[in-house]
Amino acid sequence: MGFGIDMAKAKEIHKTNIRTARTPKLAELDIEFQKALETSSSTTDIVAKKQLLRDAPAASGISTAASEADLKAQWDTTNLGSSPYP
Repeated sequence: MGFGIDMAKAKEIHKTNIRTARTPKLAELDIEFQKALETSSSTTDIVAKKQLLRDAPAASGISTAASEADLKAQWDTTNLGSSPYP
């Protein structure tokens, strides 16, 4: 008898990986936001990107993932960059 994946733990690790990946991206967007404020430019797109990053750990696909492959597929490369998974 083999050992399976603890999906509850895997989901928490996945969320931690998302939080780790988004931290520098949020910092970059904070700088863009400040620059936009200084030049009276629109901050709408920046605010939307920051909200996507904040919402990433709560993505519904993470909670409904039934396998390791399903969970890995929930990595949003568009907003978070390349996946940490092989």
